Amino acid sequence: MRVFKFGGASISSKQAIDNVLDIIKNHASGNLVVVISAMGKMTNALEVLMKAHHENLKENLKKQYAEIAQYHLSIADDLFGDNDELKKNTGYLLKQLDYQLEKEPTENYDYDYDQIVSFGELLSTQLISDYFNYKGLKNKLFDARFLIRTEDTYREARVEWDKTSEKVQQQIGGFFKNSDSKIAITQGFIGATAEHNTTTLGREGSDYTAAIIAYTMDAKDVTIWKDVPGLLNADPKYFPDAVLLNEIPYREAIELAFYGASVIHPKTIKPLQNKQIPLYVKSFINPSHEGSLIQGNLLQNTIPCYIFKRNQVLLSIIPKDFSFIEEENFSLIFGLFAHFGIRINLMQNSAISFTVCADYNPNQFQALVDELNTEFSVRYNLNMELITIRNYDDETIDRILNQRKVYFEQKSRSTIQMVVGKVK
Repeated sequence: MRVFKFGGASISSKQAIDNVLDIIKNHASGNLVVVISAMGKMTNALEVLMKAHHENLKENLKKQYAEIAQYHLSIADDLFGDNDELKKNTGYLLKQLDYQLEKEPTENYDYDYDQIVSFGELLSTQLISDYFNYKGLKNKLFDARFLIRTEDTYREARVEWDKTSEKVQQQIGGFFKNSDSKIAITQGFIGATAEHNTTTLGREGSDYTAAIIAYTMDAKDVTIWKDVPGLLNADPKYFPDAVLLNEIPYREAIELAFYGASVIHPKTIKPLQNKQIPLYVKSFINPSHEGSLIQGNLLQNTIPCYIFKRNQVLLSIIPKDFSFIEEENFSLIFGLFAHFGIRINLMQNSAISFTVCADYNPNQFQALVDELNTEFSVRYNLNMELITIRNYDDETIDRILNQRKVYFEQKSRSTIQMVVGKVK
C-alpha cells in the first residue's frame, strides 16, 4: 500500500485536477490512499470567514461565504457540466457550512475554527472523489473524522495513536481486502474527538495526515506532490540558483522542518522514521522527475541549506527586581507565550535576562507584552528576520548577511541562527 498527498496548488482548477488524475493513473500501483488538502488558498479564505463569524460581521460573513460557495460551485460546473446529480454532494456540504455559520459563536475560538475551516478539505475531497468516479477511476471516499482520533486540543490536535490505528486498519484496510477498487481518498488536516467534534492538526497538517495513515497501515512509501522539484536547499523565490537535495536522512529532514523549511510539515517525519517508511517529495508539474527522497540515518549532504522566517519579533525580558532568571520565571514566561499562542523560535538566557525570537502575532502580541510587564521589563524589536543556515561556513554567512546588522546569534557545529533587521 502506498500514500499520495496532494496540496491546494495541485487541485485548484479542473486542469489541475485532471493532472492529478493522470499522475495517479501513471505513477500509482497497487492499493493507494490519496490524502487531499483544501483547494487553492481556500484555508485562508475560510479563516477570513471564521473571523467574520466570530466577530459577528454579518455583511462580511455573507460576502465571504458567497465567494467560497461560488468558487466550489464553479469548479463543480467545470468538472461535471450540466450533470446536476453529480453536483448534489457539493451543494449539500455548502448547506452544512451555512448551517454551521448560523450557530452563535462559542467562547472557544479554536473550537469554532475547527468546525468551520475543516470544510475546505471536506469540499475538495468530495469534488475529487466524485469526479474520479465519473471519469472511471473507481475510488471510495473516507471521512477523516472517522479515521483520525484526537484529543480536544483544537487547532493543534494531538493524535490518539492506538484508536487511530484501529480505525484506519478496520476501515481502509477492510476496504482494500473486500473491494475491487484499489483507491481510497480522504482529507488531510482534520480529525475528530471521541465526542465527534471536528479537530484540525495544525496549519499544513495534510502532510502529517499522510504520515499517520502510512504509519498505521505499514505503507510501502509516501509521496508528497508539490509545485517544486523536490527538497531544495533554499526558497527558489529568493535563490534562483537553489539546489535540489536528492536524498537526505530522516534526522536532517526533521531539523530542516523544525527550523521552518516550508516543504515538509514538522510532525510528518517522525512516524515515518519509526517504521522506516521512505518519503518522496516530487513535482506535480513534472511528475516523471525523480524529486527528493527522505530515508535512512546517514547524512551525506553537506550542501548549505538556508531557511528564512520573516515577520519575527525579538524580545528581551528582565525581572524588575533584577533577580536571577530561573525555573519560576521560565515557567511564567513560557506559560504566557503558550496562553497567547505565540511560537518561540530561538531563545537564550543570561543571569538576569531572557531573550527570545518569536513569531509576530499582531492579534496577541501586545496582550502578551502587557502581561509580561507586570513582572518584567520588556524591550522588543519588530520586523525582524530569523535566518537559519545548516552546514554553514564563513562564506555562506557573509553571502547571506550582506552587511546586515545581526541583533542576536546562536551557533552550533552544524547550524547557525541569526536574528537580523529588515532589509531597507
